[in-house]
Amino acid sequence: MSVYRPAFDRDAFNETSKGFLPGLLGIRILEIGQGRVLAALDIRKEHHAPNGFLHAGAVVTLADTACGYGCVAHLPDGAKGFTTIELKSNHLGTALDGTIEAEVTAVHLGRSTHVWDATVRRQADRKTIALFRCTQMIL
Repeated sequence: MSVYRPAFDRDAFNETSKGFLPGLLGIRILEIGQGRVLAALDIRKEHHAPNGFLHAGAVVTLADTACGYGCVAHLPDGAKGFTTIELKSNHLGTALDGTIEAEVTAVHLGRSTHVWDATVRRQADRKTIALFRCTQMIL
C-alpha cells in the first residue's frame, strides 16, 4: 500500500496549480493526508454553462484535480508519475453560487493502480451534487 508523503502538502499543491487549469479555475486544496484530500471551488459566473447552471466540467475538474493530487501524494517508491485511465461521475444536483467542496478518499493504493472516490457537496448545506470515481495507472 502507498502511504502519504508529507512533502506534498496543501501549500505545495496550491502553488503547483498556478498557471494551470486548477489554478485558473480557482481550485484550492484545503486538506491532504493519508488517503484523504479536501478541495474547494468558489463558484463564479465563468464556471456556469450558457444555460446558467454550474458546468459539469467544473465539478469534474474539481474532483479530478483532488483525486490526482491525492495520487501524487501517495505514489509508491520508484514511481515516475501517473495517468488517469478511467473517471466516472454521477451528477445529482447543482449549485449556482457559493462554494463547492470535493471530499476525496482512497479506495485502493496499489503499486500499479490507485482508485479514489470523491463526493462533491455544496459547502453551505452539505448537499451532495456529484459522486465521482477515478482510477489512475502508476507509471
